[in-house]
Amino acid sequence: MAGLGGPEIILIVVVVLLMFGGKKLPELMRGLGRGMKEFKDAKDGVSEEPKKTEVKES
Repeated sequence: MAGLGGPEIILIVVVVLLMFGGKKLPELMRGLGRGMKEFKDAKDGVSEEPKKTEVKES
C-alpha cells in the first residue's frame, strides 16, 4: 500500500464505521469481496489465450 501505516488504516476504518454503521459493514464487505472475485476471474479469463486443438484427419 502506498504510504498507508497503522494510524491511517485505523482512521479509515473508523470513518467507514461512522458512515455505514456496524450492521451494514459485513454486507458491504461481502459485496466488495464478490466484486473483487468476479473482477479477478474476468481478468484471468481474458489474459489466457484460447487453447488450439489439433484436428486429426482419418
